Amino acid sequence: MAGYTVLYEHRHIEAGLIEKVKLGYATDLDTNPSGTRYSMHLGTLEDITLVRYDNTHEATKGHEKHTGASETTIDFTDLESLLVAFYAEADAYWDEIDDADGPQRPY
Repeated sequence: MAGYTVLYEHRHIEAGLIEKVKLGYATDLDTNPSGTRYSMHLGTLEDITLVRYDNTHEATKGHEKHTGASETTIDFTDLESLLVAFYAEADAYWDEIDDADGPQRPY
């Protein structure tokens, strides 16, 4: 992603799921007025989104949460709170898969 500095990046693939997290500071405040740039995604290897938070189109659409085919605008407080919410939802999916350990969390 152009226009930002990466602070944290994580990827885990297991049992048919892929979890990708990328967090950064935005350097282009016209595109990302919050000063952040992020994408937190859990989906299948068949490209089905289970849960994703992002602000890819923040200047025009705001901060978003995607689940399956739905997309909703969310209130954004800070990256840490959003990351905790994402990991709680992602962990629920990982817990449902018997043969997957899921990723090791940074907390």
